[in-house]
Amino acid sequence: MKQWEMTGIGREQLVLCERPIPVPGPRDVLVKVRAVALNHRDKMVIESGRGLPLQFPFTPGSDLAGEVISLGEATDRFSVGDRVISCFTPEWIDGTRPGTGRIPAYRTLGGFYPGVLAEYVVLSQEWLTAAPATLDDAHACTLPCAGVTAWFALAERGRVRAGETVLILGTGGVALFGLMFAKLQGAEVIVSTVPDKVDRVRALGADQIVDRNRTDWLDDIYALTDNRGVDHILETVGGNHLGCSVEAAAIGGHIYQIGALAGFDISSPVMPLLMKDVTIHGIATGHRRALENMVRAIDRNHAVPVIDSRFSLASLPLALDRLDNGPFGKIVIELPDEVRCQENF
Repeated sequence: MKQWEMTGIGREQLVLCERPIPVPGPRDVLVKVRAVALNHRDKMVIESGRGLPLQFPFTPGSDLAGEVISLGEATDRFSVGDRVISCFTPEWIDGTRPGTGRIPAYRTLGGFYPGVLAEYVVLSQEWLTAAPATLDDAHACTLPCAGVTAWFALAERGRVRAGETVLILGTGGVALFGLMFAKLQGAEVIVSTVPDKVDRVRALGADQIVDRNRTDWLDDIYALTDNRGVDHILETVGGNHLGCSVEAAAIGGHIYQIGALAGFDISSPVMPLLMKDVTIHGIATGHRRALENMVRAIDRNHAVPVIDSRFSLASLPLALDRLDNGPFGKIVIELPDEVRCQENF
């Protein structure tokens, strides 16, 4: 089988190798990988290692959709032929995230454990869940990281309700999932984006748009909400942009700190944070139970994730280039190699 491996840190260390098809252990399953979605996290792992304990050669990638091909003798969660998707944080089944106050756990596929950019992978049966029946593999593979992150923020932590307002920053994978799930909950959604993406965002159900390039975009938020501010904010920027989100929040509002594109050291003026009684949630994906709930919601509502572009396994370097250019939605690697490259941008 073909498998991408990193022999060290940096894109130039990526190699497409031939490896034997792995054999499942007693409680493992062998999965034929049909599609893999890329995340910004994957790009960071490849280019910098992110300080993670990678053991080379290392296979990146975390989000797969595929088919169970064979089973270990002690498995009981799946049958041969089942369609499955991976769990990004595989040991987090439910409840509180693993780890301690001193060392929060960050044991993820494609970042601590070897990843899924291969034609076949062996994974513990506990590290998988059933794929949505209403989605094909290309769309299903987008769910394990970006999808569950947005769901965990808005549905699990924020419990967004009809009539509330949600501010979405940008049009990346998590952002567009946030738009989808906020609309499913009946919320009014404001999206901050650039002018050339307005039509596409409106087509996905955004109620209001603000131009993120305007220096006075906060005034636009206040005008759209009659000075009330917004109830929920998916904060995907990081850095000192957290302060802007605090300014945009309503009294008692919730901010979900997810991204760090502008830096991992976040900051905010303290007075609006205090006076508004704002709650800041640190969101680093979600557990398997949340992923399963999200799958059921997608099937019930026939919701469809947004795919920006599709590439073959061999075209991973081109897919990473596309990731550099601000995709509208998710980038998907389809397997096997002979699947044509379909670039929709």
